[in-house]
Parts: sequence; C-alpha cells; structure tokens
Amino acid sequence: MDSDQRALYFAFFNEIGIISQLGRALMDARLPAGLSIAHFSVLNHLIRVRDGGTPLDIARAFQVPKTTMTHTLSGLEKRGLIEMRPNPDDGRSKCVWLTAAGRSFRDETIISLAPDVEWFTSAIPPDRVAEMVSHLAEVRKLLDDNRPENESPAGGNL
Repeated sequence: MDSDQRALYFAFFNEIGIISQLGRALMDARLPAGLSIAHFSVLNHLIRVRDGGTPLDIARAFQVPKTTMTHTLSGLEKRGLIEMRPNPDDGRSKCVWLTAAGRSFRDETIISLAPDVEWFTSAIPPDRVAEMVSHLAEVRKLLDDNRPENESPAGGNL
C-alpha cells in the first residue's frame, strides 16, 4: 500500500470516527440522566441482533470486558429495561432478555432524535443516505467478520 492509499484509508476511518463521536454526543443529549449511549447500544443490539444471549456473548459482541458489560446490564436491569433469566443450557449463567419497557424506551429514544436530524434530511436526500447505509453495512460486516482472532464475535454484529 502506498502512502496515498494509506492516507485515503486513514481519512475514511477518521471520518467514521468523527461521525460516531458527533452521533454519540447527539444521542447522549437525548438520553435521561443515568443512562448512557452504552445502555442504548445494548438495547439496540438486543433488538437488532437478538436477545436471550449471555452477558459474555454481549460483551464479546461489543468487544468489552465482561465486567464492563455486567455493569451496563445492571443499570438496564435496575430500570426494568432488561430481565436477567437463568440460562436453560447452563445453570451457572444467565441470559439477557428485553422487556416491553426496554423495547419502548429504545423506540422512543429514536423518535426523540427526529427534531435533531430533521435538518439533515434536507441536506442529504434519503436516496443518498440509503446508498451510504448500504456501503457502511458492507464495511461493518467486513470488519466484524475479520475481528482479531483473540476476540470472538460471539454471533457478532453490534
């Protein structure tokens, strides 16, 4: 890879990082006190991918230590947004299930962002956004499928 290509790919990931940071700040401003983007991301993951996994499965999907995920899940459970149920396959662990309140909270949070992104729809038309989403999903899948070997995707897909 020559220096121009290296710079191009760095710029690509740099732009994604900046967009992520700006999006997180927007989301954090809409979340109630005591809930963070980490909490929302777990709820979104459970809806988008599936619920019923173990805390370790979810920690692996997010590539964070199990203790970090346990703390995040504890906050969601205290608010009634998830339930921890015994794992039917292994009595030593638990599985994470969304509650109706968790699903509603996730959906209401997305709806609450509408005024913040309304201007965005006039700046970038929906057909262009759809095209970008398709390309970004391709990048996400490629990165998810090629995680470092010491990090199991555990069914992956944030």
